[in-house]
Amino acid sequence: MKDYFSIGKIVASHGLTGEVVLEHALGKKTDLKGLQTIFIEERKDSFLPYFVESTTAKNQEEVYVKLEGFNTKESARRLNQKEVWLLKSDFDKYAAKSSPISLLGYMMINAKEEIGEIVEVIEQPMQVLCKIIYQGNEALIPIHEESLEKIDKKSKRVYVSLPDGLLDIYASNP
Repeated sequence: MKDYFSIGKIVASHGLTGEVVLEHALGKKTDLKGLQTIFIEERKDSFLPYFVESTTAKNQEEVYVKLEGFNTKESARRLNQKEVWLLKSDFDKYAAKSSPISLLGYMMINAKEEIGEIVEVIEQPMQVLCKIIYQGNEALIPIHEESLEKIDKKSKRVYVSLPDGLLDIYASNP
């Protein structure tokens, strides 16, 4: 899981030749030119590679992707709603440095204590939720102007000031 980053999901098939529409959270309009492989999680923690034949930017958050072996609208339809992952090297190449998704892999720090690595970023209208693993449990930590202290891109750390009791909800029971 550490080497893969979720960037979005396939939301539709497009045209008659097996293209799909990839809705991404990379933070910028991109055509993903040069991308050779995407990964789809078929089963929990089991990623299958799919080889990219061509890509075309649709808008700020969507890209048309033609995958090898998918030549009809019907064959491409089976990929609908599947989550798409990139290898870390590809993710670093295509994600906007200022986008919330670029925080994946950063260590979250609260009150000078490392509380967990950011494993998923969920964008919402008024805030961003970062999923971390805290004491063996998934925890959703809100990032907004009141909780975010600073982001240190050099050391890949996000400093937050969380409300009292928030982490207690996610703490492992003794």
